[in-house]
This record gives sequence, C-alpha cells and structure tokens, in this order.
Amino acid sequence: MTRIIKLLLLCLVGLLPSVLAIYFYSQLRAQRSGSGSGSGSGKATQPAHKGELWTCPMHLQYVSDKFGSCPICGMDLVPQRSLTGGNSPSLNIDESQQALIGMKTVAVQRTQFGAAIRTTGRIAYDETLVHHIHTKYEAYVEHLFADYVGKYIKKGEPLVSLYSPELYSAEQEYLIAKKSQVGLPSLHGGSNIADAAREKLLLWNLSQRDIAELDRSGRASRTFSLYAPTSGYVVAKTAVHGMRIKPEDSLFDIVDLSRMWVLADVYEYELPRTHIGQSATVTLPYWPDRKWQGTISFIFPAVDPKTRTVRVRIAVDNPQGDLKSDMFADVELQVASREALVIPDDAVIETGRRRLVFVKEADGKLSQREITTGERSGHLFTVRTGLREGELVARGASFLLDSEARLQGGSDEKSAEKESPKDTPKDTPKDTPKSIPNPPDHSGHSGHSGHSGHSDHSGHSGHSGHSGHSGHSGHKGAQP
Repeated sequence: MTRIIKLLLLCLVGLLPSVLAIYFYSQLRAQRSGSGSGSGSGKATQPAHKGELWTCPMHLQYVSDKFGSCPICGMDLVPQRSLTGGNSPSLNIDESQQALIGMKTVAVQRTQFGAAIRTTGRIAYDETLVHHIHTKYEAYVEHLFADYVGKYIKKGEPLVSLYSPELYSAEQEYLIAKKSQVGLPSLHGGSNIADAAREKLLLWNLSQRDIAELDRSGRASRTFSLYAPTSGYVVAKTAVHGMRIKPEDSLFDIVDLSRMWVLADVYEYELPRTHIGQSATVTLPYWPDRKWQGTISFIFPAVDPKTRTVRVRIAVDNPQGDLKSDMFADVELQVASREALVIPDDAVIETGRRRLVFVKEADGKLSQREITTGERSGHLFTVRTGLREGELVARGASFLLDSEARLQGGSDEKSAEKESPKDTPKDTPKDTPKSIPNPPDHSGHSGHSGHSGHSDHSGHSGHSGHSGHSGHSGHKGAQP
C-alpha cells in the first residue's frame, strides 16, 4: 500500500510542471487575444475598437479582423486603423525618435531658382570641318608628301603624287584639241573642242596650276599632285606608296581644328531649361584658369536608355588648338534664374501617381500631404500647389515615415477603396483572415522599391505554409 502511494506521489510530482505550463500558456494567450497587445516585446496593450483591423508589419497586404500571427512570417499582428476612416495620416514622433531615424525639418522657402546646369562633356571634331580626299579616276601612288598621321598641312600644299593612265590620255586630248584649233576658223568648232577638253581636266580636279604648266610646256605630264583643300591635321591616311586607288577610296582625312564640338549630357528633367542658342562655358579639370565660350548648336533627338540623358552639342572656337579630340571637359550651361517656391528633393515621396510630403503641424505631429511639383534643379523641386511658404516639411527619412504611415493604415485609404475591387465574399466568416488585393498607393515609391518586405506582392489570395519565402517578397499563388 505504501508503495502504491509513493508511486502516485511521484506521478503527481512529474506531471505538475507540465500541467502548470499548459495552464499559464493558455492564460497568456487568452490575455493577449483579449487585450490586443502588439508583439509581446514589452509594448503597452491597446484596447480593441469596433471595426479595428490587424496587419503584419512585414506584409501589409495581409489584414485580419482580430489579433493573431502572420501566416507568412509568423510575426504578431499590429493594429491598423479602420479602412473606412477618411482622415489623412498623422504621425506623432518625438525628437529623440526623429534624431534616431535621421529625420530633419526644412522650411518651404521662396528663393531664386534656376542655377546653372553643370555637367561633363567630351570634345570631338567639328564634322563640318572634316575633309575626305578622293580621286575621280583610277590611279597609282607615286610619292607621298603627307606621309604620316598627325602632320599639319597648309591649304594648297601637295598631299600625294599620282599616275593615272586616264588622266594622261585626257591631257593628250587637250593638247591635240588645242593644236587643232590653230588656223581653223571658230565656226568649225575648234575652240569649242579645246574648251571641252580643258573643262574635262578641271572636273577631274586637275589644278589650275597644272593646266597652266601643261599649256606652257605643251607636253602631257606623267604624274600630277593632289593639293590640300584646307589647312588642318591629317587624322587618317590610307594611301601608301605604289598602291592602286579607286574613286571610292578615301586617301586622307584632314580636319580643321579651329573650331571644335563639345558633346555634353543633360538629364531628362533638365531639358525644359535647355535650348538651342544657350550660352555655355567649357573648362578643363587640369586647366582651370582657361575658359572657352560657346553656344548650344544642336540637341540630339533621342535619350540614352542606359544613362537617361540627352546629348547636346556645343560649338567652341579653338584658335590655338589647345582643345584635342576625346578630351573630357566640365560644362556649365547658363540658365536665367527666377523666383519660385522650392523644397529639397529628399523631402518628396514619389508614389508613381502622386508626390507626397510630411508637413509638421503646430502640435508637433506630421501630416501627409499631396503636392504638385514643377521643374527640378540640382537637389531642389519647385512647388506649384500643396504647400505654403514657411511651412516645415520632413526630409532625410521619407521611407521610414512612409512605412510608419502605412503601418497606421492612413495612406491612400480612400483611393484604395475606390480603385481596388472588393473581392471578399459577403459570407466570409468574421474570424477568417482577409487579404487586401492591392496595397495602398505606396507600392511604386521611387527609391524604395528594392526593400524586402515592402515590395510588390502578387497573387496573395491566401497563404500555404511558410516555405520558399525570399526576403518576405514575391509570394505567389498561396492557398489558405
């Protein structure tokens, strides 16, 4: 009998801790469900209100009408404002929290807007001053005068000496026609034949100097020279001694460097302040005391898909030849300034459809407000509507403020209700978790789309298990 009593006591002692643990766990779950506490991390409990919804801090598309855990990541749900509320979001963040998240405030001010556009450019040849040297007949290279690339040639200097059987025959014809007209009356057309032969030589680019020598000597010359049509540098040469050339062959490329082009890149948002004829100042990074003045002569009709810039062409005089092709230069485009209402660009949240700012009210709270912006210069936006001079806006922590506003359920509720179809069936049980098919209008924030947990989620009709989640984004086709 004593042995049985001892056995029962041992069983009771062994089971007592398990029974107590189960009891306290059930009491804790009941307390948390009834009080509506957030995540069990020491936060004060929040009383449940009628129509209050709960959402996951990491998956805002998941919404439930009671407290629980997120079926995607397992985090405790936090309260969200009723979606039927029409008030604009308002955040109450003390100064220590503002310093912690790096938030600052800046006043909306009216100041001079439209400073000079600063960019970089690349120096190139003026294509209108590039000369390609060709012949109009087949010939052979006898001698080269411009015998290397980079040589400076003055206008009228010989470039190459050629022998052409066709040109030699044309010279013979000219001399015969000229002799045949001696003693013949003009009515027989003797002078006309000689003039036609001379015109043929001119059309084949035989110089007046060579024709005069032909008239003086009375003998056809075996070779003749091609002369430089302009002064410049030889930047390309294909002619070599003894080669046979054809009319389509380019023997030399000569460039006049007295004027150069500067090809500068301008961002898309700077195009409204850029126009043909606009003055520009060109400097070299290693030659800061020298400046070259020019004007925009052409704006290219296409945008570079990689850099999202538009190229503009600036014509600059280069009398001393200091500017060389393919140099890098600093370019400053002069823009007429004007007075405008401006705010920093890091205070603006771009949603894709709208632009929002957080305005600091008199009571210290931050309210979200939609604005309309205009041109952009550097790090400033012009404000057309939505703000007044002197108002304080938050800057430097736009993403964190926007995320907090989304957690409080105050971002674009009305527009989300109007634009998003209501797919939830009427007979959905009260305790069944619901999912908003389209999150509020912050899925397209410029500069914040790469954050896991706040990226676009597609196909959240429900959730099946918890496997395959990469950064809490991109969950597709889950079933309840």
